[in-house]
Amino acid sequence: MAGVPEREAIAAGLLAENGNGPTKTEQLKLGSGYLREPLASELENEQAFFSNDAVSLLKFHGSYQQDNRDHRIRGQERDWGMMLRLRTPAGRVPAQLYLALDAIADRYGNGSLRATTRQTFQLHGIAKQDLRTVLGTIVRNLGFSLGACGDINRNVMAPAAPFAGKGYPAARRLADEIAVLLTARAAMGAYLDLWVNGEKRYRIRSNPKVSRAKRFDATPVVHSGDKWEPLYGARYLPRKFKVAVTVPGDNSVDLLTQDLGLVVFTDLGGRLRGANVYVGGGMGRTHNKEETFARLADPLGYVTGTQLLDLVKAIVAIQRDHGDRRNRLHARFKYLIHDQGLQWLREQLKRYFNGTIEPLRREPTPILEDYLGWQRQGDGKWFVGLPVLTGRIEGNLKQLLLRLVSKYQPEIRLTPNQDILLCQIAANQKADIQQQLVAAGLADPANPDRLARHAIACPALPTCGLAITESERSLPDVLSRIEALLRAEAIDQTVLVRMTGCPNGCARPYMAEIGLVGSVPGCYQLWLGGTPGLTRLARPILDRMPLERLEHTLQPLLRDWKQDGPQHSFGDFCSGLDDAALLARLGR
Repeated sequence: MAGVPEREAIAAGLLAENGNGPTKTEQLKLGSGYLREPLASELENEQAFFSNDAVSLLKFHGSYQQDNRDHRIRGQERDWGMMLRLRTPAGRVPAQLYLALDAIADRYGNGSLRATTRQTFQLHGIAKQDLRTVLGTIVRNLGFSLGACGDINRNVMAPAAPFAGKGYPAARRLADEIAVLLTARAAMGAYLDLWVNGEKRYRIRSNPKVSRAKRFDATPVVHSGDKWEPLYGARYLPRKFKVAVTVPGDNSVDLLTQDLGLVVFTDLGGRLRGANVYVGGGMGRTHNKEETFARLADPLGYVTGTQLLDLVKAIVAIQRDHGDRRNRLHARFKYLIHDQGLQWLREQLKRYFNGTIEPLRREPTPILEDYLGWQRQGDGKWFVGLPVLTGRIEGNLKQLLLRLVSKYQPEIRLTPNQDILLCQIAANQKADIQQQLVAAGLADPANPDRLARHAIACPALPTCGLAITESERSLPDVLSRIEALLRAEAIDQTVLVRMTGCPNGCARPYMAEIGLVGSVPGCYQLWLGGTPGLTRLARPILDRMPLERLEHTLQPLLRDWKQDGPQHSFGDFCSGLDDAALLARLGR
């Protein structure tokens, strides 16, 4: 362990003294040279795939190794390809970067782009030998992928709408500041070395409001003890860490599913006053392992604006020091909060945070905002929100966006609902853009099909190695079938539907009114009882529902909901029934 910073070596040694040395993953991170090796060496070989160790580090750089499962043939080499995910705080993508991604998708990927549920783009099907070219192109066109995956802070979410008032600019600025604050310092050096030959001019620039002292200096207990990686240390975090920022009443970011959620309050001039803080949310779980579960974030309190960045660092440092590094299934911050309790966190913050935590400020009822259709930004310009079911941009839609972005250079913004906003549109450009939308079949983007409006799905098959069932490819048909049931019962209310191919929860199905979670091939867990505003967890009611029995299963329950009256959402209706009553009302 020569060269390992003293505090990191001590931590690893303490694990060994307790009878179980550091796990393989922890050893790998600690000995990687800040996420370089063996990834750097394997980029130079002729193999079409990376080793498992290199894949573990590749994730920090924003990429997962996958193979096309539709092309698997026993005894033959797999059809390897890399999924590459960007890091785009608040979902903001400059026109220059979007055009580069469009070209990359055609030349090196599978021809499509995919807007994710965390406000960024993914590309699929990139060959290992093209990865350096692709990432270099992205960096040179104002993009980054460091921290999009891996045991580190992920893409920081914020409302995508470019409104000039109501606190939205302050929320976006805070998201940008947190993204800079939580960028891994030493890992950025490795990132630039690997993908752009160490060209320092591409280093992420600090937001002017995030001073060097805020970024790299810390109190002794917050500092990792590693001068090169002062916040994370050479082992980084036990698992991924997710942050979202929003304004009161806007729950487009699914705030309660985050490790750390901030609801900002501003003064009449739009200046940040402070934020309500929520901690310990998360969706990922594993089938048949009851010790894993989805969890809503707990309200911690209100912190003033001048203290927020210090609080963010303190909470990350607490997870760094106290998160479970022995069991990755138990390593998320939500389990630390669940096991130790909110009072324990408050006590820890007395050591890690020099500020004050006040009582929560009152907030309005949260709404799942989507910003679809034409809307004024409030600064003399317009934006238009385009619905993109499952976030897949290909075919005619991809050609339309290429034409519009090439001609008008709008800023692209991605929503957590996998939709696309074209922003900064001048008044004299609006008519021509609308004409092109009409020609492409998007005459009324403000009014998509009611179920499609808020439904989301993960990619699942054929690219995700964890997928048990279909998700993205099945969602349109599933929505059509549920819509037919609603029409048959003359129900004019909508229902929030989310679907995933495995229990990891990338599309946050546990917040939906109807959540479908792949359990075995062809079958899904049925979760019921979330809310349209994403404020309550659903409950698992059926463990294995064959997809072909969807109508048979749901129709009796939908009929009872209709008879109960329109005063309740479907999720509220289901939540008012215990498990036995729900089971009795399902067709089985």
